[in-house]
Amino acid sequence: MTNNSFWTCQWRKWGIRRISPRIIPPISAIIMVCAPLLAANGHAPLWMHALVNAPVPTHDEKTDAVALYSEQTLTVISADKFRVTYREAYKILRPEGRRHRLVEIDFDSLRDRVSGIHAWCIPAKGKDYEVAEKEVVERGFLKDESISLITSVRSKLLTIPAADPGNIIGYEYVEDERPEFMQDIWGLQEDVPVRESHYSLKLPPGWTSKAAWFNYPELKPQEAGGGLWQWTAGDIKEFREEKQMPPPVGIAGFMVVTLIQPGDSMAPNLSNWHDVGDWYRQKSNGRLAASPEIKQEVRKLTDSAPTTLAKMRALAEFMQRNFRYVQISLKIGGFIPHSAAEVFDHRYGDCKDKVTLLQSMLGEIGVDSFMILTNIDRDSVTPETPPRVGAFDHAIIAIKLPEGLSDPSLIATLKHPSLGTLLIFDPTNEKTPFGQIGGYLQANYSLLAAPSGGELVKLPQQPSGMSGRARIGRLTLSASGDLQGDVEETNVGDPAWVERMIYIQAEKSFDKIKPVESLLAGSLSLFKITRASISNPDVSNNPFIWNYSFQAEKYAKQAGSLMLVRPRVLGSDFSNLLETSEPRRFPVEFNGPVLNTDTFEITLPPGYVVDALPPAIDSDFAFASYHAKAEVVGNVLRYHRTFEQKEVSVPLSQVADLKKFYRVIALDERNTAVLKPVAMP
Repeated sequence: MTNNSFWTCQWRKWGIRRISPRIIPPISAIIMVCAPLLAANGHAPLWMHALVNAPVPTHDEKTDAVALYSEQTLTVISADKFRVTYREAYKILRPEGRRHRLVEIDFDSLRDRVSGIHAWCIPAKGKDYEVAEKEVVERGFLKDESISLITSVRSKLLTIPAADPGNIIGYEYVEDERPEFMQDIWGLQEDVPVRESHYSLKLPPGWTSKAAWFNYPELKPQEAGGGLWQWTAGDIKEFREEKQMPPPVGIAGFMVVTLIQPGDSMAPNLSNWHDVGDWYRQKSNGRLAASPEIKQEVRKLTDSAPTTLAKMRALAEFMQRNFRYVQISLKIGGFIPHSAAEVFDHRYGDCKDKVTLLQSMLGEIGVDSFMILTNIDRDSVTPETPPRVGAFDHAIIAIKLPEGLSDPSLIATLKHPSLGTLLIFDPTNEKTPFGQIGGYLQANYSLLAAPSGGELVKLPQQPSGMSGRARIGRLTLSASGDLQGDVEETNVGDPAWVERMIYIQAEKSFDKIKPVESLLAGSLSLFKITRASISNPDVSNNPFIWNYSFQAEKYAKQAGSLMLVRPRVLGSDFSNLLETSEPRRFPVEFNGPVLNTDTFEITLPPGYVVDALPPAIDSDFAFASYHAKAEVVGNVLRYHRTFEQKEVSVPLSQVADLKKFYRVIALDERNTAVLKPVAMP
């Protein structure tokens, strides 16, 4: 369901240039195409010149730019036409602030029209520079190489010249929209401080509105007469990007405005999740009907299946294996699925299309199911988030398990007070087994579109043992310090999914063992892979297994007559994400629960015994644990450790403990055992 036109628009409203290197070419390439000649001088408007002597908002020495002014005005002409005007101006403080010179305006070419585009630079010295509308470049939305894309989204691109430290740059444009729903968003916070931000709403006679706030104190509007309402905010603190932070949409302050037409009893209901879910259900009505071809395929897939669970699994695997993912965003199609019959006939569709077809097929075997709207970035929606259409970017399915049906393989279940046990499943994820969900969905607040209305639910969190890696190495150390041997790595859950995707997408045989090469390169200075093979590359219900052999020269370090050996031979569970001089401002997010184990058995060279072992480690917190122990068993140095990520996020109050936790891991991973020579009998 991912609707790029909506989400890119919202990021733009929040002042964030959401530019993915997989979707948009390098900025330098765009500038070469669309940068205007510096000789194209023109006078910046009065609203920008009024900012020349404006005080700069509070900032620190790392701030690369500040937003001096932001203005968004929504004029409701009718239920079928909105006009939105945007103005924004920045003062560049550091060379890195030049990133604001690139302005990208994404719009739906079938519904919207963008005009009146202008941009200017007011240099600290010299004449103004202007970018006229004729210098703007328009292009289609470049598709992500990992997916197919059918979209009506296009982009207008311009680059503001002379975006150098000390200069002020700004732009404005008008967008005429045919709205898909009666809501708008004012994003106050950006990744730089904002001096002042304005939002205006112009309503026709008889219209009213309702505002809801998130992550920002509620501001009351000023009525200017004639149906015009105005909100103003000032000295808005920035949110600065941190590694593994919640998504900006989950932490930035914004206001949601719901528009209410005269006599329209449905419009006000968008202000609660119950009726947002109903909005989706109403738009999707009639799309679940099974065609004769669907009915025939269901019979073919399920007639020989002995149980209801076997039938469900057959239908789910059919969806995973036989339908190509194509992201479709055309008009309202960015939100509403195609009919089950269309999806079945075409053999492709996006996430909501796949859910719709699977719902239709499950219905043919008497199993009820419901669409769930969610996000691939956890915490994009929380219980405190104001309800709004378009708050989600992904669709999955909740399957109502028949009374009495249970099985150990059905892990991702949710107990609902009226619907019973719901099995959560993502048919778009081709490599996650039926009965499980990926870490990106776990503990993720999502909208269940149930018959009784929409309901915000928290998706289940699976046990950590369902996802992770078990590595076993049987190795031999020579008297010269060389190490060689065999390793087996068993991956389940998300690691198995990642390994499968890397393996399948690698076109050349030597690229298929890149994961093993990267692992060894990160742990050994000199090595050679002598053998590598895999098991279960295409069978998602089974673990993905690597078996490989290697040789590593001078693994052990000589210290006089002693030999120093690191028991932790391969891999690292340490993270340096908190090793910064800046205090942490946001919680730490993880992909999902995980349980990793390492066991290395190193046969000692003749004539050597262990003289000293690293200390055992037992570090246990509510969010994670780490245990490691080295011991001697006969002539074998044995090292075993477990790393468990118990929770999907660590709150700010526990970040200091997380930093200590990682430092304990780092120390253990560097520790060495000491070998000494002994007289041979």
